[in-house]
Amino acid sequence: MSGRRLTAVTGLALALTLGAGAVAVPAQASGYRYWSFWDRQGTTWTYATQGPASAHPSDGDVQGFRFAVSADSKDAATPRSAPTFAQVCASTPAKPGRKRVALALDFGTAQDAPGGETPPAPRTACAQVPEDATTADALAAVAKPLRYNSAALLCAIAGYPHTGCGEQVSAKKPDTRPTAAPKDTKDTSDSGPSLGLLAGIAAVLALAAAAIWQSRRRRD
Repeated sequence: MSGRRLTAVTGLALALTLGAGAVAVPAQASGYRYWSFWDRQGTTWTYATQGPASAHPSDGDVQGFRFAVSADSKDAATPRSAPTFAQVCASTPAKPGRKRVALALDFGTAQDAPGGETPPAPRTACAQVPEDATTADALAAVAKPLRYNSAALLCAIAGYPHTGCGEQVSAKKPDTRPTAAPKDTKDTSDSGPSLGLLAGIAAVLALAAAAIWQSRRRRD
């Protein structure tokens, strides 16, 4: 057996040995639990480019809020309803000096709720506010109490959630399904290479050793 072939066999054995000891560590995804703000443009929800305290909607606009856990604006969940302005504000007549803003409020799912809290059902509301009012003003007119933190981040709409504000949480909920009881007390954890893999490595190493011995015998 040539020196190159011996090197290849030995290298394969080393690679198998190193691979057997490697342990994959899954990445822990994370996100933030917060109220996201949306504009309704045609038939599509678009993540708002301004905060509700600085946005000035026009009469006839549709805006939405969704409470959920997400990593960023690209990952954020949209409101699950898609109401039109006519559907929300049909029973609210126009008034001089005031504007009407249709709001879709989605309090999210139980999976995204803080511990011990139950999200209210999604709802819509027609806010009739002064013409210079912001979205935050419109929201305050129909969904009190609102809660903000010291950085003016919207923390709660209609009192939900009761606590917390944009806290970082695991984006993937743990599996809470009951697991079956173990059948025996043997250690079957994946803490090292399997018996079959070790046997294979030993066979490769034995082959390499035999080839080296045979090569030396021929030279002698």
